[in-house]
Amino acid sequence: MSNIAERINRLPSTPTLRKILFITGIGWVFVAMNQGMISGVMAAIGKDWALTQGQLGWLGSIGMLGMAIGATVSGILADRIGRKNVFAINLVIFGIASLLAGLSFNYAMLLAMRFISGYGLGGSGPVAFAYISEYSPTKIRGRNGILLESFWAWGWIFAALIAYFFIPIYGWRAAFFIGAIPALYAIVLHKKAPESPRYLQTVNREKEAEAIVEKMEKEAGATYEEPATEPSNGTDVKRVTFKDLWSKKYLRITSVLWVVWFGVNFGYYGFVLWTPTLLLGKGFDLVKSFEFTLIMCLAQLPGYYSAAFLVERIGRKKVLSIYFLGTAISAWLFGHAGTSTEVLIYGSLLYFFALGAWGCVYAYSPEVYPTIARGTGTGWATSFGRLGAFIAPFTVPVIYSFYGSETGFTYVFILLTLVFAAVATVVFLFGKETMGKSLEEINK
Repeated sequence: MSNIAERINRLPSTPTLRKILFITGIGWVFVAMNQGMISGVMAAIGKDWALTQGQLGWLGSIGMLGMAIGATVSGILADRIGRKNVFAINLVIFGIASLLAGLSFNYAMLLAMRFISGYGLGGSGPVAFAYISEYSPTKIRGRNGILLESFWAWGWIFAALIAYFFIPIYGWRAAFFIGAIPALYAIVLHKKAPESPRYLQTVNREKEAEAIVEKMEKEAGATYEEPATEPSNGTDVKRVTFKDLWSKKYLRITSVLWVVWFGVNFGYYGFVLWTPTLLLGKGFDLVKSFEFTLIMCLAQLPGYYSAAFLVERIGRKKVLSIYFLGTAISAWLFGHAGTSTEVLIYGSLLYFFALGAWGCVYAYSPEVYPTIARGTGTGWATSFGRLGAFIAPFTVPVIYSFYGSETGFTYVFILLTLVFAAVATVVFLFGKETMGKSLEEINK
């Protein structure tokens, strides 16, 4: 049996890899667009259905509960039936749920559809990034992970454009109907994207793995010679359980990832789902709040691309620490913004650093577990993180009701500052550096 991992690691970026990155990235655009639209919907439906702050909090959070369950189940399934299959299934799930959300005739039905949609959305992340990580050579693995995550910015920009151009004219239901497109795209992904060779080898589908890697080697003009010793990673693989993730072997990895995922979810969804509504509270009208949100979303792109540039030069730990610290400082400044100009500048900085950090989190997470545990480990970490995303939207109405909207706005962002700063500290002190190491070296 040939060493599939070694052969992948010695390749440059090939047309096959770029194709897979693009196809998976488009799927990730749809994930982001579907998730991003809820912020515009919350602002619009709050006025349309006269919902309370508590009801809006549930609308923002119920999807996160679904995402937590989806991440866990999908991560486990990805280690059993494949990365590509699970990703495609999740696109169908949240696409159909989005269509039904647009047809909702009452608040209860909308909540139910957002929960199901959340399941599909949450299950997409750990699977997509494990998939790209396993296809990528060591020297560009981190960069590819962040480039995949950068597609999230485009999805969020499309969501902001939908909120700006469609919701004021056609209403919030139109946003959900557009969000049903991924159900059709799943067919494209399933047909055009081959399964991960590393995964195929772990389930004894050696010939399929060989064919994919041979094609990539031919594209790169590379040849392969059998090594003197070969790995025994294709026979009777023991699947990793939740208990195994907390064994001595994985304890440090799992602990750091769970803290990072919880913190980044709590911090990010503590502001991003509420941004249009918070801007309404600051005195901007609905269209203006959507316009400001769109401008801030554009700042995500340089955040991702700068992180992608740095991650293979200064390392994962440094990028994560710097960008989380930058997010903390930006959150503090945004919470104390007093003018429209300050709102735009500090809000753009907040999106810049927060999404740069997100990109690195997604790139880093699948690197620290071996192939047999990659889906399960990242799935559980992502799932725990979604609990932070579930709790976060409720903090805004609670703080607002206690302090009032003007003072409450500042206190929300003071809390988020503390969360981001804590995550930066944990990564800096306890994170494991993975730059320049193969997935197999990291997990010896």
